[in-house]
Amino acid sequence: MSTELLNEEKAKFVIYAHNATYDKLHQVATLGLTASAMGKDVMVVLLFWTIKKLAEGRLNELDFPPEYAAQATEVARLIQERKVPLISDMFKEAKLVGRFKLVACSAGLEYMGVDAQAVNDGVDEVMGLPAILAACAGAETTLFI
Repeated sequence: MSTELLNEEKAKFVIYAHNATYDKLHQVATLGLTASAMGKDVMVVLLFWTIKKLAEGRLNELDFPPEYAAQATEVARLIQERKVPLISDMFKEAKLVGRFKLVACSAGLEYMGVDAQAVNDGVDEVMGLPAILAACAGAETTLFI
């Protein structure tokens, strides 16, 4: 086996997920799922509000930013009518089709008053920021949503 094959590493695709409204989480899920299906090594890092929403069991809630309140009801209706997959289901599918990891930042848990047990079933790992940054080093794509 050649040295090139031994050292081959999948392209890293990192999403730092901070905003927790449905529109933002939907983008995190669809981008993560797509990158995973394309063979990329995907890590989604949950921060602040995304941690809180996951802990409260509201990951799939159809909520939108206040500035879009006038359109929120219509958009929610269309999403349901068109049977858009749930965010949690897209995360599960991403794990089935490729390498996809959902991580919660340990400081974010502390700052949001969330016990690690509350997110344990929803994430692959709770990590500190130094470990997260080390794991994400050299990423081909890094997004902050």
